[in-house]
Amino acid sequence: MNLTTSLLLLRLLQLSDTALPIGVLNHSFGVETLTVEESLSVDGVEAFLLEYLEEIGSFEIHFCGAAYRLGAAGPDRFQIEQWLDLNMQLSAFKLARENRNASATLGRRFLRLVNGLVEEPLLTAAIDSAQQTKTDIHHCAAFGLAGAALGIGEDSTLLAYGHQSLANLTSSCQRLLPLGQAQATRMLWRLKPLLAELVGRVQQNDFDINQAACFAPLVEMGSMRHPTLSTRLFIS
Repeated sequence: MNLTTSLLLLRLLQLSDTALPIGVLNHSFGVETLTVEESLSVDGVEAFLLEYLEEIGSFEIHFCGAAYRLGAAGPDRFQIEQWLDLNMQLSAFKLARENRNASATLGRRFLRLVNGLVEEPLLTAAIDSAQQTKTDIHHCAAFGLAGAALGIGEDSTLLAYGHQSLANLTSSCQRLLPLGQAQATRMLWRLKPLLAELVGRVQQNDFDINQAACFAPLVEMGSMRHPTLSTRLFIS
């Protein structure tokens, strides 16, 4: 592994760390409601994570990949209208206001953080266009665009985003349920092949965003009911 490859890997590891200061650990994306209402227990966590990955995870990886391809064209050929449209589609798909706001908050903070580190013209254009048009920047789209701008490989970017999302959700379950570290680690380990398969599917399907779909009513309803909880550990 040469120095350039090693540096890109190190940067990707840092950007996909759940401890990155953008507030990822403050969001459960509806999981807190599901645990309070006893719709989710320790025995069902792994099955829940698998279904979440298959539905919402796969959906967001598609959009992460689409954003990557927009960024891979470079700053001179960056199609701003398509970038804005991509994020507007994501907003339309996220029916629950809580999840939509969480995704947009994380995406905006993430892209600004990365741009503050590298001062990349492509990222500046993406941020400015969204701000001028008052368009949300969603986390998965921001991650894909940043990966392309930094010259990180497409598959590595998608895998890192998927893993970070899965790890964050697992962390939320650990704080809400009697789920031990060793048990959570084994779950994450067993879900790795599925994550790799989903990224492979996205790349094979050539990122046809017009056919993207997501149906997760339990999570959406959990997010919508989250503000009504008497006590809350998470924002969403």
